[in-house]
Formats: sequence, structure tokens, C-alpha cells
Amino acid sequence: MNTLSYKTKSQKKEEVKRNWFIVDADGEIVGRLASRIAHILKGKHRPDYTPHVDTGDYVIIVNAEKARFTGNKFTVKEYTSYTGYPGGLKKRTVREMMEKKPFAVLENAVKGMLPKNKLGRMMFKKLFVYAGSDHPHQAQKPQELKF
Repeated sequence: MNTLSYKTKSQKKEEVKRNWFIVDADGEIVGRLASRIAHILKGKHRPDYTPHVDTGDYVIIVNAEKARFTGNKFTVKEYTSYTGYPGGLKKRTVREMMEKKPFAVLENAVKGMLPKNKLGRMMFKKLFVYAGSDHPHQAQKPQELKF
């Protein structure tokens, strides 16, 4: 029998070293971009990925207003929210959302691809979406991420 033992190393939350990435959403398709960003927020791109620990990195998305949809989703797709009152169902198309809150479209897409638990909420807090090209995170020296 071999005396060497190979063990899988589980990451601890105190040991995680996080990087900052910046993504330009100009001309990118919303769903494809959101799935790649969710992958990074979860930490699945790292060799030390641990499912029960938030090992993901920070992601800054700029130019969210220039992201695009395929097909006729721009006019047909609807976002719904319910106030809790009778008749309180609110519907908005993608076009209305892009006019009022362009950052919310990408936030909603990424949030839907993260786990629906405490860990997923912690991962979502590492996402920063901005409609224009300016962001206040220059001090973190984010690396540009190309897909």
C-alpha cells in the first residue's frame, strides 16, 4: 500500500483571497453574460472551489444600458412584481426596465442564476452593476475580464 495520502483541501472562509474583475457589457447578450458572471461570483472558476463556502470574486459590470437581448425579448419579455395587495401585480417589459433602471436587468438575471439561500445572498453582494462607464472602485484595481 502506498504511504502517500492525497486529500482534497476544503477552503475556509477566512482563507479566501478575492480578486476584483471588471466586465464591459457593451454589446453582450444579457443571459450569456449573466451565466458567466454567476460562475465567477460562485467561485467555480477557481481550483480551490468549495461548494459550501463563498469562494467567488468581486465583479463590476459597466455599460449595463448597452447590453442586448436576442429575438424579440426586448418587447415581449416581462418582469413581474407583486405588492401584496389585491390588484397589486406590476408588469414591466424589458424596454421599460432599460429606460428606468438599466442596471436592474442584469442584476435580476445574475441573481436568478445564484443559489436561493444565505450563501447565494452573500455571493450577490459582491456584484456591482453600473449603467454607464464610470464606477467608484478604482482603488481596488480591478482586472479586465474578457469572455
